[in-house]
Amino acid sequence: MTGVNDRRLVLTLAVHQLIAWGTLSAAFPVFIAPMEAELGWSRAAIAGAYTTGLLASGLAAIPAGRWADRYGGRGILAVGAGLGALLLLAWAMTSSLVAFYALWVGIGVTHAMCLSDPAYAVVVANARDPRRVIAGMTFVTGFCTSVFVPLGAVLVEAFGWRGALFVFAGLQLVPTLLAWTLLKGTRGSLPGGTQRGAPLAQALKRRAFWALAVAFCAQAFILTGLAFHILPLLEESGMPLASALLVVAAFGPGQVAARAVLFALGPGRAGARAVGLFAFGLLPPSMVVLAFGPPNLALALLYVALYAVGHGLLTIVRATGIAEILGPEGYGQVSGALTVALVLPRTAAPVALGLVWEAAGGYGPVPWLLLLVCLLGWAAFTVAALDRGRSPASRGG
Repeated sequence: MTGVNDRRLVLTLAVHQLIAWGTLSAAFPVFIAPMEAELGWSRAAIAGAYTTGLLASGLAAIPAGRWADRYGGRGILAVGAGLGALLLLAWAMTSSLVAFYALWVGIGVTHAMCLSDPAYAVVVANARDPRRVIAGMTFVTGFCTSVFVPLGAVLVEAFGWRGALFVFAGLQLVPTLLAWTLLKGTRGSLPGGTQRGAPLAQALKRRAFWALAVAFCAQAFILTGLAFHILPLLEESGMPLASALLVVAAFGPGQVAARAVLFALGPGRAGARAVGLFAFGLLPPSMVVLAFGPPNLALALLYVALYAVGHGLLTIVRATGIAEILGPEGYGQVSGALTVALVLPRTAAPVALGLVWEAAGGYGPVPWLLLLVCLLGWAAFTVAALDRGRSPASRGG
């Protein structure tokens, strides 16, 4: 057994992920307008760098996962966070669009090294109760946007966008030191004799892997697409801006509340299969309410309650369901392969929903389209949940 207990894992990885996500991803929108004003780059060009980073993250996900499986997550979490600090410093000093894109390729690689998947790989390989540890982690990281977007705005106002990035680079040293000092003694998920790519190769042969890929791609499409379009959709329905902002702001607390309840259930309760079926089951009615609800504020808040609780729980299911359904060995590389699959829906969803809006002359068809995607995700997860076969990689011999 590892010498790192579950409480240390929760505290260390929660702070690590909160800061790393905040500085390397969540606060990005804060920098768009000041960079556009100073450098004269278009918003589309600046946002395109972030998309390039997502693509780089997807390409790096499987190698990063294999490293975490073989050697444990301590090194890759520490090095990835440290590299992120250096790249934030370089971003603060750039004036070239080409260099900016190159930097975001590097930042995308650090996403694969130190955000979510390798952290979850540490938990799966070392925690006594991985579901509860991940619930505790994501309870804290659920406040990431609420903390780092306003913090970034305050820093930009006080020091300019370059100065704000210098501060973020300094903050990024915290997760570097946390991972290196407090995750000592953690191990990877693979025994020494396991062939390098065997767990992923075996997972790819299982129907459950492909069903999980479809389910989580559906979730990613809905989540990313509505993140870009929900505010204009609510305003188009006739909802006042203040009410629409209230609905959008309620999403974060709803996710956090769902994770807190799951954490409070304690060890041995509510496996990933059951939680996943419940969470995916909340998404279709949320889309029906979205179609009929606005501009009624009470119905819009019902939509966000269903939607936020569903997605809040699915963050945990995405992390723990892989180990429960496909087996814990090779978790990092299997999770990395699923991350590669998520790149396309994450990058395509905002554009696809924008094209639907343009073709229809409004957002009317969007909730119904997303309802179909929700049903696809629920059906695919059901297929995965019903697969009770053991992962070939976890069998003896």
